[in-house]
Parts: sequence; structure tokens; C-alpha cells
Amino acid sequence: MRMIEKMSSFSRSKSLPRSTSFNRRTFSPLSVGTPRSLSFGSPKVSRTSCVSQWFRMLIVAGYLVSFLVVVGGGYVYVLPSLTQAVQGDRISDLSNSMVSCDVVDGSWIIDDNYPLYNASECPFAEQGFNCLGNGRRDSGYLKWRWKPKNCEIPRFNVHSILEWLRSKRVVFVGDSMSRTQWESLICLLMTGVEDKKSVYEINGNKITKRIRFLGVRFSSFNFTIEFFRSVFLVQHGWMPRHAPKRVRSTLKLDKLDDISNEWINADILIFNTGQWWVPGKLFEMGCYFQIENSLKLGMSIPTAFRIALGTWASWVEKMIDKNRTRVFFRTFEPSHWSDNLHRFCNVTQSPIIDTKDWDRNIFSHSILEVVQNMTVPITVLHVTSMSAFRSDAHVGMWSDNPSIPDCSHWCLPGVPDVWNEILFSYLLNGYGVHLP
Repeated sequence: MRMIEKMSSFSRSKSLPRSTSFNRRTFSPLSVGTPRSLSFGSPKVSRTSCVSQWFRMLIVAGYLVSFLVVVGGGYVYVLPSLTQAVQGDRISDLSNSMVSCDVVDGSWIIDDNYPLYNASECPFAEQGFNCLGNGRRDSGYLKWRWKPKNCEIPRFNVHSILEWLRSKRVVFVGDSMSRTQWESLICLLMTGVEDKKSVYEINGNKITKRIRFLGVRFSSFNFTIEFFRSVFLVQHGWMPRHAPKRVRSTLKLDKLDDISNEWINADILIFNTGQWWVPGKLFEMGCYFQIENSLKLGMSIPTAFRIALGTWASWVEKMIDKNRTRVFFRTFEPSHWSDNLHRFCNVTQSPIIDTKDWDRNIFSHSILEVVQNMTVPITVLHVTSMSAFRSDAHVGMWSDNPSIPDCSHWCLPGVPDVWNEILFSYLLNGYGVHLP
């Protein structure tokens, strides 16, 4: 089966039935009566009467000429305005059609034009994500393209995008999934750059998960693509005084990460968080929640996540110039572990049909709810449901450390490339619904 269909569907717009017809209106002819005194056939008409009749005819003719002049002038001046209005309506309808196109609702189909790059030829693709380079033998997972039901995601036109990004600053903020998308975008763009040495990490750093900031500059086009590691988006602090022994650190839910000032003045700003909001990364590591000076030892993770999102939203509304910066928030990316302890990772050879509720996530739902109540326009990259089918695209055993299976991160090339294609369909083509 070459297509994995998503359960949700669009409602199709109604069209006129074939039997519909437009009938011409029946107009009654306009009858113009002549006065009885204007009877040209009578031999009894006097000369004075004839002159009077001709004078009246001249007056009628004058009125007729004036009428034609007025109508003609109206035609010349009014018709262009009407035409412009009609054309404006057509442009508006086209724009609304593009905006209403839901790129998230669709299915995966095979496309032999994929993959769009070779990770082994991209110096900014982490070795741990280069599954083919790490020994994966099947390559079918590279051939899948996301196809929305009622529209098309435009092909990634690398040369047009490079020019569009000229003199801009693109910033990714989040966890390792955000870094994977950051690497994917750089590799996609490098396929259109002739001088590969003109693309470099601005501090000369190697791509690694241990560095909080990475920035790659495309010097020929004068733009940078940056990544800031902020796995929770809010501040992670040390244990407060007089805390119980089990508390080793806290998440300050009411304070955004202390590097947040570095995110300002971006032209494109893409956030994500979620993978670290689990007991194994929090409670089992002695990390609990804090608001102001108060510890919240009994607070649940979903509640804390929602409060942290509120802090992020307040920061965006206060600090971001909406006239300059386009803000995105990418939703949670599902993992495909075979057990809840993350010990067994079964990477399939093709997308799965049954997503087993991997397409539903409380974090993604919280993101949508928070964004809908914001005053700054935010575009949500809702990748949860589409990524839920791709159990075939995870790193699995083909990482730089094969002894540790990985059903969370994605191979490159792979699913993160589609996230970037969708990102630029929003940026360049107006697809999707912007919230609010």
C-alpha cells in the first residue's frame, strides 16, 4: 500500500449542479409615444407649426446626446473601478483559499524525487542522525513525501529560498528535536550553494548537543540560521534553600530561560519543547517545579507545562516586534517506543497504518489552546499527527552509539525535512491558518 491515509478529512466545498442554468431576463421594450400634434402626414400643418415641431425635435435630440455623453463618461470612469473591484475579489478569494488549505491534514506518499540531500555530504548533519552513513541498509524510508488532501506543499525551491532569506536571521529555540530541524534546514539550503566553504559555524564549533548556542552563516547571502538549546523554555535552577532532600533542582515556571534576550530581533523564530517534560527527566532526576519562591512538589507535569507556556506567551507579547518577527511554535513529535520504559525500539521499514494514539498529545493540545488566546500572531506547526505514522524514520540502532536504541530522534534526511517544507509553505505561500 503506497499511501497511508490520515483519519481526519476535509469537507469539500459545494459546487453548482449541472442542471443549474442562468436564464436571461425578459425585458419589455420601452415604448416612446409621440404627441398627437406631431403628425407629419397631415397636409393642414402650418409653417409656424412646422417650425415649432422641428424646434421640439432639436430639444429632444439635445437631450438624447446629453444622455449618451453621460452614459459614455460613466462607462469610461466607472467600469475600470468595477473591474478592479472584481479582480480584487478574485485575489481575495485566492488568498483565502490558500490560507484555508490545511497542510497538516493529509497522507504520506512515495516520491522518487526524495531525499532532497545526502547527509554524508552535509557537514552540519550530526553523525548520530545519518542513518545511512551509520549502516542502515534499507532506504525506502527516504522516499516518502507528505501530501495534504486539498492542496500541495510547494517543492523546496532552494535558490528562491536562499534569495528570500538574504540578510535575515532565523532562530530555532528548543530541545534536540529543534536542533535536528535546524540541521535539516541547513543541509537543504546547502544544496543550492556553490561555494560550500562560504557556509560556516560562526564560532568554529562542531555540531553537538552539548553546546547551548550554534549559529551557521551563509556569507554569500548574508543570513544566519541559529539554534539555542532551551529544553524547557523556562529557567532551570539549583535547589532552593530549605528544600526537601529529594529536590536537587527546580524549573522556575514563571521565568523564561536566562538566554531569552538572545532570541529577540530574529526575522523568523521557531520554538519547540516537550521531550524533556517527562518523569524520567524531571522527578526521577530530583527536578521539581517552582513559582516565585514557592515549591510546587505536588504539581503535575501537564499543569506545569501549561504554566510554562503562559510564561512564554507573556514574553512573546512583551518582547517580540510583531511587525518584524514571524513566530512559529512546533508541536510535540511522537516517539515510537515498544514499551513505556524506552528499552525496545522497533523501527519499521515503512510508515504504519495504526498510530495507536501517538497522533494525540496533551502537550500539543496545550500549545494550541495557549496560542489561541495570544495577541501576537503565532503560526503553529502541528506536526504531531503526521509524524505519528513514521515509525520507519527513527534513528533506531543506526546512530553514532548503536548500543543505545533511539525511537525518539529522526534520521536525516527524513521527517524533519518535511517540517521545513511546511515551514516555508507558510512563509512563502501563505498556507495554513494563523492563530489567532
